[in-house]
Amino acid sequence: MVQKVAIQGIRASFHEEAAVKFFGQHVQIIPCTSFRQTFESLKEGHCDYLVMAIENSTAGSLMNNYGLLRDYKFPIIGEIYLPIKLHLLALPGVQLSEIKQVISHPVALQQCADFLLEHPEWQIVESSDTAACAKKIKEEKSLNVAAIANATAAQVYDLNILERGVESSKKNFTRFLIIAKEVIDTPKKANKSSLCFQVGNAIGTLAKVLNIFAEYRINIDKIQSMPIVGQPNQYNFYVDIEWNHQHDYDSAIRNVLKYTINFNIMGEYQRFVM
Repeated sequence: MVQKVAIQGIRASFHEEAAVKFFGQHVQIIPCTSFRQTFESLKEGHCDYLVMAIENSTAGSLMNNYGLLRDYKFPIIGEIYLPIKLHLLALPGVQLSEIKQVISHPVALQQCADFLLEHPEWQIVESSDTAACAKKIKEEKSLNVAAIANATAAQVYDLNILERGVESSKKNFTRFLIIAKEVIDTPKKANKSSLCFQVGNAIGTLAKVLNIFAEYRINIDKIQSMPIVGQPNQYNFYVDIEWNHQHDYDSAIRNVLKYTINFNIMGEYQRFVM
């Protein structure tokens, strides 16, 4: 059965690459113009899953996407890490000296900050998707414009690579979440979980929660806080944890519940091995 997967972006985007890497070559991609639209597509039954970037090793967390996880409450059923290699693309025959404007997704531009600083003469323009920028150059036959995108976009949209590997860090990875409308069956080999919770105002409450995880040999892979709208000094904590033994995880969760508010397990899944 071919899986329908919604992504933010179009053909040759990093989201498509992540979806194919997770589901296989025969996946059917449902392109969307925004991350919220991917959630709406899943909600309306137009797709089976969605793939969404949540953090990058250079640019950090995509904070708005944490908000979407909270708003829609769809479960995370997997993750995948993708190495990000970015290149400067232009129409065939265009020289680097002719470039006046560079377009790309703001996160991609941030990942290439060092390279862009070497060319202060360029106008930098943010857009919604790396691959869409490459496609726009082809369609509009823009002679003085370059896009920052991947090598697949260069191939698909018939562009030349003017400069390879323009990302600032050569160990540049993006983590993508795989999200479903509902959990049919939690993987038997699940060893990672994404949690969301609040804690009270009592001194040391968050420390107690973190110490419980340590007591039961649970590794905290990531912790991210976000202010709660309309509630000053109140935060949602998003925590990714990993474990080796299921009974340790179960015991930790039971104890953590004593010190948290609005506790939610957003997903239990198998961690991606690099």
